Amino acid sequence: MERRELLKLIAVTTGTAMVGMPALAYDQVPPVPLKDTPFSKEDVSFINDVAEVILPKTDTPGAKDANVGATIAVIAADCYTDAQRAHFKAGLNDIDTRAKAQFGKPFLLLDSDSKTTLLSELDREANAYNKKVGLWDVATDKPSDRKPDSDKPLPHAFSLVKQMSLYTFFTSEVGATKVLRYVAVPGYYNGELDYKKGDRAWAT
Repeated sequence: MERRELLKLIAVTTGTAMVGMPALAYDQVPPVPLKDTPFSKEDVSFINDVAEVILPKTDTPGAKDANVGATIAVIAADCYTDAQRAHFKAGLNDIDTRAKAQFGKPFLLLDSDSKTTLLSELDREANAYNKKVGLWDVATDKPSDRKPDSDKPLPHAFSLVKQMSLYTFFTSEVGATKVLRYVAVPGYYNGELDYKKGDRAWAT
């Protein structure tokens, strides 16, 4: 899957174009210590848990296997504006607040079905919100024109969480090699590549 195709996937599944576009310059996130970001180990654990609901482990690895939380913390620290980063963190807090209000427990203590129910509701709310504020053009069924680093309007906070989860997972070694198919570039040319219906997309 080329990065352009990944961005299209993210746009369609989150109802808005990717926020924090400088993240696209990251071929590999540098080893920035967590202490140099505004995120804690608890934040990373929480992000991993949320992302695992979005990208669960099945017969292929899930978000926790890729430790997407650690990468998300670095990208959000380096590539988001202050407003985007605050909005992202508020979205994480909102998930926990809703879990306590709806189920009487913090998100991390919920069972799998409850977590899925909560995030599914948030996802529907986020898509409706993004359309309402004009971030998704209903007429063309595409993201509306918007400067990548614009803070006005910001997408629904859950959209940022979902975008980051998808982006960091499918650009991780685990996501690219264990879920997608990967061939290092440069590789050899094969003009008669066998294809069977249901084959996984290529990472490259």
